[in-house]
This record gives sequence, structure tokens and C-alpha cells, in this order.
Amino acid sequence: MTSIDFYFNAGDRLGVACRLAGKALRQKKRVLIYAPQPDVAQKIDRMLWTAQAVSFIPHCAVHDPLAASTPVLIASGDELPPELACEVLLNLAAGCPPFFERHERLLEVVAQDDAERQTGRARFKFYRDRGYAIRNHDLLASEARE
Repeated sequence: MTSIDFYFNAGDRLGVACRLAGKALRQKKRVLIYAPQPDVAQKIDRMLWTAQAVSFIPHCAVHDPLAASTPVLIASGDELPPELACEVLLNLAAGCPPFFERHERLLEVVAQDDAERQTGRARFKFYRDRGYAIRNHDLLASEARE
């Protein structure tokens, strides 16, 4: 069963997504970033090039010819991504990805604004009602400890 992690109170949602993708990459996990809105997909694409000071996070679109050998993939648009072996799914959509159960882990990043919190709560309830175990990570509490 897919394990689900919610990272909430994100000040910079896409920045958190980049850090999570980088962490998964360091753990030798393959990541699929689900960003169905084209503007969000473009922003995350640009941010992954500069996410780390001395390097970038290697990534491409799921339909790129290099997708089979690239560790971080970005799926955008309404079309479902092909079934590529990715252990981690990072959801940047407002709703639940219809294919999340294909992956070992699902990462949900929820920003601090009210609209994001509402859609995050709806996704949380959807997963919880289906029996998924959910781990919560309060990013504000993490910052306070640092």
C-alpha cells in the first residue's frame, strides 16, 4: 500500500517540492512530479535547474525521449503519465492524482493560504477514508527547531 506524507504550512510550496525531490534523488529514488497545470510545471522545471547551489536536479518531462533514464520526471497537462517505474510521486495538483497507488510513496505539499489548506484537507480526507496511513510534517514546527 502506498505510504503518504503530508508536508503542511509550506511558505514556498514549490521550494519545498524541489527539496523533497532532491532528498529522494539522494536516496536513489525515482520521482514523478505531478503538476497538471502547465504554469506550475514550467515553474517547477525552472526551479529544479537552480534548486541546489552547486548543481541541479536532473529532470525532464515524462514524454521526453530521455524519460526512461532520467531520475526526476514532470507530468503536466490533463493526460495521465505513462507507467514509468517511479517510487515517489510528488503531487502539485489541487486534487488527488488518479494513479497515486502505482507508487510506493506519495508526497503532498500544502501551502499556508486558505485555498491550499482547503484542497489539502480534502485530499487528506480522501486518503484517510480509504485506509491509507498518513504521516504529517509541520514545516513551521521544523523551522522553529532549526
